[in-house]
Order: sequence, then C-alpha cells, then structure tokens
Amino acid sequence: MATTNDLKNGMVLNLDNGLWTVVEFQHVKPGKGPAFVRTKLKHVLSGKVVDKTFNAGIKIETANVDKRTMQFSYKDGEQFIFMDMDTYDQIPVSPEVVGDAAKYLLEGFDALVAQHEGAPLYIELPAAVELVISETEPGLQGDRSTGGTKPATLETGAEIQVPLFVTTGEKVKVDTRDGSYLGRVNK
Repeated sequence: MATTNDLKNGMVLNLDNGLWTVVEFQHVKPGKGPAFVRTKLKHVLSGKVVDKTFNAGIKIETANVDKRTMQFSYKDGEQFIFMDMDTYDQIPVSPEVVGDAAKYLLEGFDALVAQHEGAPLYIELPAAVELVISETEPGLQGDRSTGGTKPATLETGAEIQVPLFVTTGEKVKVDTRDGSYLGRVNK
C-alpha cells in the first residue's frame, strides 16, 4: 500500500480493473477545495492509456512487479523461452505477452521481462537492436542516403524500410519501438 503522495513514474498500481503503470502524475493544489493528484495510467496488458484523478493522500494498492533482464533462449512451439542469467531458471512466455517484440528477437538477445506473482506481464527490448539484412533488392550505382527507401527482410523475418544503398548481408541498427532503420553498423 502507498498513498497518492508516493506516486512515481513507472510505479505499477493494482486497481480494481487490473494492473496500471503510472506514465505521468501531477500534484494539484487549487486555490479552493482539496488537493488532488492527476495521473496518466497505462494498462500493463492491453496498453490502453487513461487519465485518472485521485484525492491527495488516499491509499492506493501497488503491485509488486519483478523486472529482470533475461536472455531469449529459444522458441518451443508457440512459447518463447527466456532464461534468468542469475538463477538459470527458464520461463515460458506466451506470444501475446511478447507481442511485437518477437519481430526483433534472436536467440541470445537480452530483454527485460516483467513478472507479477510469477506470471509474465510484458517484454521490453532495448531501444535499438543490431540485425543482419537477409534479403533486399540490390542497390543501383549512384544511390545515396538522401534518396528513397526499399523494403528489406531482417534475419528475424521482420520487414523494414531501408535506404537504397543498403545491401543483403549488411548489419543495421533498428529501432524496436517503431521498426525504423537507424543506420548501418560498422564491422
């Protein structure tokens, strides 16, 4: 249990309709009337964002969310298997929990796995990952970085847009949040 005065960004609250992460909060003390706390909350499972106002000083239930860096080991049927590198425990994570992160996961990649009471809630990848282009159309002589883009398939099977000069077999940096090309990786 905590009070609304203890709120911090990233804190997970256990409200009557599920687990919510605090995205933003603001303590407001109006000239008239009691103080209150205005928050923006994001549902942990669905990603839905809502605005909620609490009276200042009321008790709210916090959820104990364990966030650990784990290594993606392999895919067993539909399940993604992650290994805790401290205890060597392996936990299965469903495709629904992994979500879009599956497009950028390779065996041996580290990811932040958040769990509540032993159940995986979500996976957080680093902001950018380095992957090899497995297939793309060849670039033409004279193509420059200021030109257009073309589709390219990554070694994970995900498709992104890359500049015309990028060729098959090159290692590129990809933003895991929106799948955008960030640049080539020098070997």
